[in-house]
Order: sequence, then C-alpha cells, then structure tokens
Amino acid sequence: MRDVEIGLGLQSNLSFAEYARLATAAEAHGIDVLSVFADLLFQPPLPALLEMARVTDRVRLGAACWNPYSMHPYEIAGQLAALDAASDGRAYLGLARGTWLGDIGLTQPRPLAHLREAVEFIYRLLAGDGAGFRGEVFELTPGVALRYETQRADPPLLIGAWGPRAVAMAGSLAHEIKIGGTANPAMLPVMRARLRPGERAAGREPGEVRIVVGAVTVVDLDGAAARRRARREVAMYLGVVGDLDPTVDVPHELLAEIKARVAAGDHDGAGSLIPDELLDLFAFSGTPDQVAAQAQRLIDAGAARVEFGTPQGLDTQRGIELIGNRVLPALDRSAGRG
Repeated sequence: MRDVEIGLGLQSNLSFAEYARLATAAEAHGIDVLSVFADLLFQPPLPALLEMARVTDRVRLGAACWNPYSMHPYEIAGQLAALDAASDGRAYLGLARGTWLGDIGLTQPRPLAHLREAVEFIYRLLAGDGAGFRGEVFELTPGVALRYETQRADPPLLIGAWGPRAVAMAGSLAHEIKIGGTANPAMLPVMRARLRPGERAAGREPGEVRIVVGAVTVVDLDGAAARRRARREVAMYLGVVGDLDPTVDVPHELLAEIKARVAAGDHDGAGSLIPDELLDLFAFSGTPDQVAAQAQRLIDAGAARVEFGTPQGLDTQRGIELIGNRVLPALDRSAGRG
C-alpha cells in the first residue's frame, strides 16, 4: 500500500524569494506535495509554482485550485503545461468551482457542467490530436491544437469539492478529490460514499480516487499561541465550509456572527468566537504533538494525503521546520486506506 503523502498549501501572497526558500526547506524536510492557493484577490498561483519548480527536484506541484469561471480552460491548459515543463513532469491539475467570485461580479451557473467540460477541454488540448470538443459550455474547434510541445498529455487531476454531485463526478474523472478547509476525520467515510457512484459508473475500483484533506495549520511549541493564531486564520474559511460538513452542526447564529465579523474586517473577533471543539474540526493547530494527533486521525480514517495549509506556523519557515522535524516523524503513514 502506498504511504500517505504529506503536503503543504501555501497562499499566493509571498515574494519569489520566500517561495524559493520555503520550497527548498519543504523538500529537504520530506514534504511530498506543494500546492499554491488560487484564492480571489491574491496573486495568481503560477509564478509562485514556477519559482518552486526551479528550486526543487522531487515534490509534486499544483494550483489548488484553478476555476473555469475566472480563467478559461484554454488558459488553464497553458499554465498547467508551463508548470509541467518547468518541473519536468511533476505538475498536477487542480480544478474547483471557485469561491467569492461574486465579489468581482462573476456568477457561477452550472458548476458541474463547467467543471466536467473544463476537464475534457484541457486534456483534449494537451493531447494535441486536434480532435476538438463541443460541450454545452465550452467548445474546441476540430483541428485546433497547441503550437508547442507539452511535457505530458495527462497530468493527474485533483478536483476540489464537497457536494454529493460534484464529488460523484470526481469519482468518475479525478485522480484525487480534495476536501478543503477541514480537519474532520468524520468526513472521510462521507466522501468515500459520495465518490462511489462515480467510480462505479466509470468502471473504476471502489476507493480508486484518493482523498486529500487540507486545512489552515498553525504549529508551534507555544501551543496556546498557535491556537489563537489558527482561530483568526480559519474564521474566513469557516464562513464558507461551515455549512458544508453534514457531520457537524455549527449553530446558525454563530456562523452568521463569524461571517459578519470577517466581513467587517474583525478577524480576531471572529476567531474568538470559535470554540475549541469546532477549531479542531476545521484547522490543525497547537503543539507538534497536537497537530500530529489530528493528522493521524485523518490518516487512520483513510486520507491519502494530509495537506497542512497556510500559514503553517506563527512563522511559516518555523512551522515547516516543526512539521518536518516533529510532526512527520510522529506519524504512521502506512495506515491510510485512501
């Protein structure tokens, strides 16, 4: 059985020098995958990914995730091809419907069709055979092909999704499904059940699609300080994913107040409302031993990759060092069933 992977999810708000430094450290500490978020109003992820490809030799790299509303699949295919070439075949394709796009006036109609057809469009274009594609949303004229060589025609696909229909679709198409914004092991059997109809329809083996779990992470020897910082960092994401987890009953009034304080720019105030038991379901936080225990529960529940998200620590470099030196050695990574 393949060992469970450990990844880092980085926000796209750093300098090139910082990405080079962090990627070098991450690879040296045994991290398997480096992802860069494509969150609204942050820098596009590709420049950071290209810089990390330049200074690494082993880690897999990808955006988590591009979306087919703010970027056409043609552009996604080109950026993916550039990353795959720069990393000598270490890129993955990360796609999701996207979040907060209404803030820039983008609507998101028919998300399943957009995602499904974006996948087909991108891989048809990378294949270079000029077969074309006509969907309900996107169209690729027969005979149209890229005018440059690509590293691979089929970099592995990761779809970020929570909902039953989108996850079932991922079960038929994807190599991996990412549940973003959770550290809740109870979500693993839920997602496995949601994947099964798609896997079955595509003639795939049950459990063939790997489940990736990622969330805000703050690890430090000062566990109390780490958890205070995690509350602030997770508040913005809790407003998005708090309603998506069917295993957790987040009081409506609490979620509404958290969202209101985040909207007002009061992230500390929003975070102060999050109780310990809720924090542990939506973030990795505390001492290395606490974070390792959280990650182990996810591995035991069947996660194929645990992704420690930004900011990793009170200081990101120190957080990566603690993950590499203290968290990873404490994990039994052969326990996953994903």
